[in-house]
Amino acid sequence: MGEGDVALTCMTVLVDELVARGMRHACLSPGSRSTPIALALARHPDVEVHVHLDERASAFFALGIAKATGQPVAVACTSGTAAANFLPAVVEASQSRVPLVVLTADRPPRLRGTGANQTIDQVELYGTCVRSFVDAPLPTEDLAAWEDVARTALAAARDRPAGPVHLNLPFEEVLTPDGIGPERAVRAREHRTVGVEPKGEPARRADLNRADRVFASERGAVLIGSMPEPPLEILELGRHLGWPVLAEPLSQARVPGVLSAGQALISNDAFVEAMMPEVVLQIGATPTTRAAQWLARDVPQLVVVDDLYPDPDPEGGAWRLELDPGRFATELLGRLPARPTSPWAERWFAADARARAAIDELYDSWDEPFEGRVARDLSASIPDGGVLVIGSSMPVRDLDFAMTPRDGLRILANRGASGIDGFVSTVLGVAATCIPTYALCGDLTLLHDVGSLVWSAQRGLDAVFVVPNNDGGGVFSFLPQHGLPEYEELFVTPHGVDLETVCVAAGAIHTRIARADELVPAVERAAAAGGVHVIEVPSDRERNVERHAEVHAAVAAALA
Repeated sequence: MGEGDVALTCMTVLVDELVARGMRHACLSPGSRSTPIALALARHPDVEVHVHLDERASAFFALGIAKATGQPVAVACTSGTAAANFLPAVVEASQSRVPLVVLTADRPPRLRGTGANQTIDQVELYGTCVRSFVDAPLPTEDLAAWEDVARTALAAARDRPAGPVHLNLPFEEVLTPDGIGPERAVRAREHRTVGVEPKGEPARRADLNRADRVFASERGAVLIGSMPEPPLEILELGRHLGWPVLAEPLSQARVPGVLSAGQALISNDAFVEAMMPEVVLQIGATPTTRAAQWLARDVPQLVVVDDLYPDPDPEGGAWRLELDPGRFATELLGRLPARPTSPWAERWFAADARARAAIDELYDSWDEPFEGRVARDLSASIPDGGVLVIGSSMPVRDLDFAMTPRDGLRILANRGASGIDGFVSTVLGVAATCIPTYALCGDLTLLHDVGSLVWSAQRGLDAVFVVPNNDGGGVFSFLPQHGLPEYEELFVTPHGVDLETVCVAAGAIHTRIARADELVPAVERAAAAGGVHVIEVPSDRERNVERHAEVHAAVAAALA
């Protein structure tokens, strides 16, 4: 066999093994050096291939698929700067514990450091962001080695904590097989299912005797941060203890029974001072909002139970248990007696009802599409089974404050590293899994990844983007930078871009609403029509700050 046939055969063995272990999607960008990888993926009958011009967008698209399905997704490219463009998505996958298989083509090792064209040092290119790195050998007719490479890589990607792995794949020329069809290089496939390797037990277990004492307090609360799956055992533990539960939307646990206005309560200094818990049980990633972080920091006893996220206790003051939260809760449910809700907890629940009523009454009295109401109404209107992908900066905070608990909605975000990079690509990756997909993001987030909108808007995907447009970075209106003389130029970065023109150029369908009560009908029409829609919601930054202040004042009055 020629060099091209050997390379394609080795890559076919690699892809066969990845597919046997659960991979079903791959994202590719065009390139010459990656020809054997591209052909092996494209010619496999069980792999759906998504082609993107931009490697950065391709990697975030793959991230979206992996977040939506929970299964590993491959992303492949040619050598050089193409591989470097994967880094932002690799960082996010690492921080948010998402399995990606990064396949970078490379020149032969003998050309490294020689100035050869399109050659950079790709060895450990992504540093500590990957769970495993393999600098593969040049392809030979020894095929067993490629099965081992794939098996080891996927085991690392799916182990706890899950994350990206990097396979650097060098090829000599010739890169194309001698034959023009797939039958010349593709070996006969064995269609089989291979089980995932069993996950190891946690390195250490909780001191349950100490837990018995800590959780004996009636003045306790549960705080659930971002999690990939709804923590049902934790919710049951909260009910069992009679404690209020604050669940961020990204916890998948903002469901009936948890606090409806928890962020409003812990953002009120007077309420927190009077009702500070003695114990907080924190589950999942570090809380999104400063209010939740302050509550966790100031509580007398913080217990953090997590075995997934990199630093759920950044202040270092917690009793940290690196355990699976579900198993931990199950063990406690079997040891601790159920107890009725205490008068202290009843005060939390009564305050929560008053705060929720005050928020909704004020939101509903405004005709303008206030950003908090947009988050509340959108999350409430999405049909059961849908996914809401939420942008960083203000949207995720607005959703946490305003979302009414409900069942049937999954919420995803790139909150591992909390960047706005690649958001459109991630949403469209989720949409590629055929789940009803909705998104809420700011105007800068949309524009930052507008290339993905241009590339993918007319490729048969269905997604509805709701975009509050305040002509810049509205989150800085709530931060200390607001008082700087360079605030507008350096931080807000007003763009003056007409989003309708951008959508027309991309082939996306644009709608602009002017009133709050127009949002839900516009979203429903867009979802029914299919395709990629952008619903623009005009917003004034300074007015938005004033409205937030009015909401907090209304909550304070209700709690008083």
